[in-house]
Amino acid sequence: MSDTAREVPLRVRLEAWSDDDLDLLRAANAPEMTDHLGGPESEEKVLSRHRTYTAMSAGPADEGRMFKVLVAGTDEVVGTVGYWRRIWQGEPVYETGYGILPAHRGRGLAVAALRAVVAEARAAGGPRTLHAYPSVDHAASNATCRAAGFTWAGEVAFEYPPGTWLRSNDWRADLAEGVSPGACRS
Repeated sequence: MSDTAREVPLRVRLEAWSDDDLDLLRAANAPEMTDHLGGPESEEKVLSRHRTYTAMSAGPADEGRMFKVLVAGTDEVVGTVGYWRRIWQGEPVYETGYGILPAHRGRGLAVAALRAVVAEARAAGGPRTLHAYPSVDHAASNATCRAAGFTWAGEVAFEYPPGTWLRSNDWRADLAEGVSPGACRS
């Protein structure tokens, strides 16, 4: 399998972000996809984000990756997922973000995508912890983290977008070898 497409058993396939994925990013910028993130971004910000995602796919995997999510065995694009470096509480970690397009929700694809990105981040060989920071009010996203095997570490103040502070939950996955996501933990 190539570095740009990795099959994840049974549910989803991740493909590295490419120049061709701008329309997917625009779809992910819809109000129903961004209601817990402060709402849709400007076209200028979407174009900037697209350039960032494309550059991530061309750089070293241990710095981060952005992916489009497809249903395994098909060309059906259902969402986005990625991981990137950040400093959290003084430690280098990976952060993840994910979103399944509204027409494809309720099929377990977000959980599968999150488990798949755990495998990608683990294989990258960077920081040994992957964090997700969904809003405390976003029940579906918190349930996704739980079902994907992340461990709840508590409620935190989280800045996103820059200048806006949210009440978020800190969910983390251990990327150490031999630890696999899947068990529900909280």
